Amino acid sequence: MSASQGPVGGSARLNTRVAHNARVWNYWIGGKDNYEVDQTVGDQVAAMFPVIRDVARADRDFLGRVVRHLTADRGVRQFLDIGTGLPTLDNTHEIAQRIAPESRIVYVDNDPIVLVHARTLLTSTPEGATDYLDADVHRPDSIVEGAAATLDLGEPVAVMMLGILNFVLDTGKAQDIVRRIMAAVPSGSYLVLTHPTTEADLGGEGNIEAMKFWNENATPPITARSRAEITAFFDGLEVITPGIVPCSQWRADAGSPAVLPQFGAVAVKP
Repeated sequence: MSASQGPVGGSARLNTRVAHNARVWNYWIGGKDNYEVDQTVGDQVAAMFPVIRDVARADRDFLGRVVRHLTADRGVRQFLDIGTGLPTLDNTHEIAQRIAPESRIVYVDNDPIVLVHARTLLTSTPEGATDYLDADVHRPDSIVEGAAATLDLGEPVAVMMLGILNFVLDTGKAQDIVRRIMAAVPSGSYLVLTHPTTEADLGGEGNIEAMKFWNENATPPITARSRAEITAFFDGLEVITPGIVPCSQWRADAGSPAVLPQFGAVAVKP
């Protein structure tokens, strides 16, 4: 276990009077680290867009399947998890180190309540390492610099960006963030991404009004993107099977998982 790095760009102050994404997401997946305001807004969004709870759980399940696949089947031993969110059951390092104890993981977030709980993420096997960076996704160079204290950026890294680029409202800026981070990691590295969409064939129309309500009543503001816009995040990378699909259906364990308006994909850097 390594010590948490100091703030990179600094966190916003904890505000329990306004609903916050990390806490609402925690509420949707059955966690306890949330407040009444988060529950109220979460319930309202879920009333407008009932599949949102399923999306939250599917996104979390996707993380587990991806980390297991990359660790067990592709030999990945380093993970840069950007937009960590609140700790819950089976965090990235727990899954990876269960398979490969020498795995090294850096978590990145700048939500003050996540920072409060960061100690939970700073557990590790003796062979591996975990670290937490208090850093903003809008400053990718700072993230890379901080991660280099724990990760060997000369070796492949799985860059995890689950449900984080939807908080970068400008699509060009979001694409630039991905490009800069992936440029800093070597061939054989992976980009893992989930992102909400408005695509009608996935039931995404409901995201429009739900996100409008969210942006008026909670923080940070959020956006959904089209299939084409999400596909563009993988420019220059090789998307692995089964491609860019609803995260619920990415290498699903069994059965016929529901179609949900949240894309998920994994790509490797040539």
